[in-house]
Amino acid sequence: MKNLILFTNKHLAEDTNYRSGEVKLGEKVNLISNEGDLFEHIKNSESRFVVFGICEDIGVKANFGRQGTSSAFKSAIKSLLNVQHNKFCKGSSILLLGHLNYEKESAIASKLEVHSKEDRKALFKLVEEIDKDVSHLVSSIVKTGKIPIIIGGGHNNAYGNIKGLALGKGKIVNAINFDAHTDFRIMEGRHSGNGFTYAFEEHFLKKYFVFGLHEGYVSKSVFNTIKSIPETINYTTYEEIEVRKEKNFEVELENALQFIKNESFGIEMDLDAIAGVYSSAMTNSGFSVDKARQFVHYFGKHKNASYIHICEGAPDLDLTNNQHLTGKLIAYLITDFIKSKSE
Repeated sequence: MKNLILFTNKHLAEDTNYRSGEVKLGEKVNLISNEGDLFEHIKNSESRFVVFGICEDIGVKANFGRQGTSSAFKSAIKSLLNVQHNKFCKGSSILLLGHLNYEKESAIASKLEVHSKEDRKALFKLVEEIDKDVSHLVSSIVKTGKIPIIIGGGHNNAYGNIKGLALGKGKIVNAINFDAHTDFRIMEGRHSGNGFTYAFEEHFLKKYFVFGLHEGYVSKSVFNTIKSIPETINYTTYEEIEVRKEKNFEVELENALQFIKNESFGIEMDLDAIAGVYSSAMTNSGFSVDKARQFVHYFGKHKNASYIHICEGAPDLDLTNNQHLTGKLIAYLITDFIKSKSE
């Protein structure tokens, strides 16, 4: 794949902080050789999980969002590689593939004005090219019997993930989305706000549950769409759970699982839904990090959970000296998912 940059031993040495008497995940993860067929290497690897990044924020820009999501993968990997290799999480379970690189496309996007109708159409076209790469890579990994862990980019990449899972499984699939937004906007052209719409309309997505919607950030038209197809889309709102206390977090986890569990499903984690995390639509009112981690563990342990995508994180937007914290959070979520699968 032309945009796939493989992770190398040189990268490992640069990002792993070696310490006497300790063993880090970076000392045990598996890598791919440049020689031979890429997907044969993946298939024959001892690792169960294939980690790769999507380094882009073009889909976010096309949706009028704040850019910065292209930096999430680098930050996350730096933290992940320095997690301890121990009985709770073993580095050998991870095949660190690399990242999809869109520097050339991002340079083109930087010259486009999102408020220009023609320029925005050009952004849509760039996102469509990213879609092709993501869906191909995810489907190919799924066909090898491995589980993709996808880091970074905007939530536009949910479309490629869902399509890839459906193609890999050879059937329509479901999705659970931890998000303040539905990302089920109109099909005006591809961007980070309509990945699930396109996946549904193109018959890759069967059932879709949105966990923790923020009531003030979903349009009446989207709510009307959801109301018209209740057998396909369901949701619970953040306010119902955390503000008005009308619903219980654990009960809603179970309700959501019942809705999507009968088919292979993807776990979509939008960091916009967590309070205080630097992201394209950062919020000061949202679920705690601990609730997000519980969510990942709860759904990850189900046999039909077939990938996790952690997106919208934007460490570059953090102008303090704590840019590493977004990457550290993503590393927690990755290892929570891996641990859930070992139960």
